[in-house]
Amino acid sequence: MLLVTAMMLCVAPQEPRDLEALLRSDERCAAIVERARDHRLQVLLAEPVVHDDGRVTLRRSHLGDAERYWYPASSIKLCGAVAVLIELQAHNREHGTALGLDSPLVIEPRFDGDARVAEDASNVDGGLLTVRHALRKMLIVSDNQAYNHCFEVCGQDGINRAMWHAGLSSVRLWHRLSESRTLDENRVTRAVRIGDARLAARDAGVDLDNSHLLERRIGDAYMNGGERVDGAMSFDHKNAITLQDLQDLLVEVVRPEIDSGKRGFPELSVANRAFLVNTLGSFPRESQNPVYDGVADHELKSTLRGMRRVVPAASLRIYNKTGRAYGFSIENAYVEDERTGRGFFLSVVLHTNPNGVLNDDDYSYDELAVPFLDAVGEVVARAVFGGGDRK
Repeated sequence: MLLVTAMMLCVAPQEPRDLEALLRSDERCAAIVERARDHRLQVLLAEPVVHDDGRVTLRRSHLGDAERYWYPASSIKLCGAVAVLIELQAHNREHGTALGLDSPLVIEPRFDGDARVAEDASNVDGGLLTVRHALRKMLIVSDNQAYNHCFEVCGQDGINRAMWHAGLSSVRLWHRLSESRTLDENRVTRAVRIGDARLAARDAGVDLDNSHLLERRIGDAYMNGGERVDGAMSFDHKNAITLQDLQDLLVEVVRPEIDSGKRGFPELSVANRAFLVNTLGSFPRESQNPVYDGVADHELKSTLRGMRRVVPAASLRIYNKTGRAYGFSIENAYVEDERTGRGFFLSVVLHTNPNGVLNDDDYSYDELAVPFLDAVGEVVARAVFGGGDRK
């Protein structure tokens, strides 16, 4: 469990680090940094700082253009988890119910071809899907359908407004994941049963606009229904968030005592926050319900292997949510050395797509993104924590 004490924090100068120079100093990172614009590279490092009055802020360092669009993929699933827990708390206050993590969850049909979805819960004790199971599936192994369940519970309006209310003003969550729906279909919800309560299907649309982000057309061509379409692909109606807001989302969940400059989620109960923190820090092999076999630690913690060259595996804990789609690779993490309690936030996004074609599943993730994120993990951890024998 995450420790939240003053001993975790270190007094540090407020001047930002030169991340470009830091990453260029390592040959494994230099080639990507050299073409940072081509890769839409952004790196954000935030280190907690304790002031004389006890207030905790962040020493922030950044690399890249914060105004350029990037596709957040699964990294936005933490938005869904927070929003659904806030929604259940609000429902309990308004209706006197006791909906919570262990309430059974059923999604009812609405669209053509829908079936009543209680979901395959064969890896869950008793075979009955609960809110807890869905959120753990979403955050530990990045299950897309579990995120879509959150979308049904909160609606497009509920998820976005929960984030805006927290001060994460750049958030634009347009759609479900891995479920092809029209703009109008993404504005409505399916009916949901949570425990003994039924949330009716509704029009839950909200006005969205991605114009606050630049260069939203990406690539030279894209595949559509098996056919190549020449020209850039538009992301005008795709999910969006700035990397700063994505990082601050994590700050407000795992280290709410830090003054990020945003409101955050003070309404989130202590128990629900603790659940989120524990889940974000879990490896798939540590999950007993649901059970996940054969998933390596680093598969969903992109910088883990590099950081383990600096901090022993037994002492390193990463609380994170990754994302990968359309050639974008995202890591959003809080990293802690449990021996000292020292930690830092690291958020990275880069785009790899050598052939310039989207939707062809040829993005050179393994050749470019994976080794880069591995190296960034080591370089940044070594700079912040010091020590460690490079292997």
